[in-house]
Amino acid sequence: MSRSTPYQPVILRILHSLSGILVLTAIITGFLVYNTFDKRFGSLPIPKINPIQDIHGTVALLFLLVLPLFSLYSFHGGKIRLLQADSLQKISQLNQFNQPIWWVSLQRLANTFMLIAAVLAVTSGRMMKEEWLPLGELDHIWYYCHLTAWLILICSLAIHLLMSAKVGGAPLLLSMISWQVRTQDSPKHWLTRLRNWSVTNNYGQSLANLYQLLQSNTILSLIELLVILGIISAFLLPLFFSSGD
Repeated sequence: MSRSTPYQPVILRILHSLSGILVLTAIITGFLVYNTFDKRFGSLPIPKINPIQDIHGTVALLFLLVLPLFSLYSFHGGKIRLLQADSLQKISQLNQFNQPIWWVSLQRLANTFMLIAAVLAVTSGRMMKEEWLPLGELDHIWYYCHLTAWLILICSLAIHLLMSAKVGGAPLLLSMISWQVRTQDSPKHWLTRLRNWSVTNNYGQSLANLYQLLQSNTILSLIELLVILGIISAFLLPLFFSSGD
């Protein structure tokens, strides 16, 4: 690996690859579901795939199982890649336009929106009934939420890829699929790190100094809370409600 190629933690590469594959598959199968049952905003002449709804649902469920781990890593191990306290200010400053920090700030914003959209997608999808679309029942609020999340995911993913290419170029993109593993990053050390990790060590200080935490990055702290509650809702809401408006 060349010196100009950044090194990405193994856990990030694994979670990023799993999430990326599942998100791309969910986006594609989601469009095929729309193209089969909806078509109100246009369609493509693609042959109908009868079990496409089941395929989309299976992919979405797998993504829901990965999402808690990916979100936990994103908000802690990878929080530098998410919205920062000054990101919106950087984006709004015209004199920063076309500067590296402007593109990085835009990428962080897109990454954050992608997490929010992912949570909205899995939650709304879990609350939909399988028979709605085949019966032509297209006006349910959960379906509109699902469509909205799908569009945000597409836009955020496009910006994420474009900004990654803009900021880091090919070395950054290739670093996410590299097989290189540093000694200190070897999986054999993960169990030790997990033992050293605790809710008290990672969240206790934040709870004790909540005001300082919010002052340092209010928006990201609230977004993390929103994402956590959203993931919990995606698991629990279908158990208490029989999916509906």
